[in-house]
Amino acid sequence: MTTQPAVFFGHGSPMNALGGPFTAAWRDLGEAVGKPKGVVMISAHWETQGLGVTAQAQPETIHDFGNFGPELHAMQYPAPGSPALAARVAELTQAHAVEAWGLDHGTWSVLAHVWPEADVPVVQLSLDRTLTPRQHYELARALQPLRAEGIIIAGSGDFVHNLRTWKRAGEDSPYPWATSFNEAVKSALVRGDHDALIDWVGLAEDAQLSVPTDEHYLPLLYVAAQARPGEPIAFFNDEITGGSISMTGFRVG
Repeated sequence: MTTQPAVFFGHGSPMNALGGPFTAAWRDLGEAVGKPKGVVMISAHWETQGLGVTAQAQPETIHDFGNFGPELHAMQYPAPGSPALAARVAELTQAHAVEAWGLDHGTWSVLAHVWPEADVPVVQLSLDRTLTPRQHYELARALQPLRAEGIIIAGSGDFVHNLRTWKRAGEDSPYPWATSFNEAVKSALVRGDHDALIDWVGLAEDAQLSVPTDEHYLPLLYVAAQARPGEPIAFFNDEITGGSISMTGFRVG
């Protein structure tokens, strides 16, 4: 079986589910990788105390946002789940099965473009808020065998995510600190410096402006942890919107 890549998506606004300038790269990715046996997604939008994995055969499309129009709230992404894949993830990570969750917008807003037919099984692994960044990384390494079993490991968040400084109208150029941090993350990924990614506060000056809270950053550690020595890293949608939201995504392998 072909070893599958690992992919991080900068998901940005939920409105990207309806289309826009970033969706072409997501569609191209889906066409390039084909249909894997399944996807394990770590999304910024599922935080728990203790580690959970979705175990439903048919997960719900969760509209976990407000102040958006009815078209977005009506959107469904009826991808199947996979109790068997959830059990395999639980075996590797000791996660507990969760029925009271589904696919949040960090997952379906991008996968609706990657596999628009919603025909690839998806399970979500939660962000366990009792863990340190290094523990998240070590947990992610336990998922590595899945790539050889036909499973894509995916993360969804943003390298830079500061809604307090986001420019809602007018000048859209990125803040210098946002560009600096975004480039520092990319550089660390390319050179394989995962210790620098784990200790992200030291990556660039004013790093905490780019990551005021780390739920959108942590999913990238799950993808970086899949990289084997010498595996290529490719970037897509490498842009910062509203001054302080990074849409940069990357593919390992």
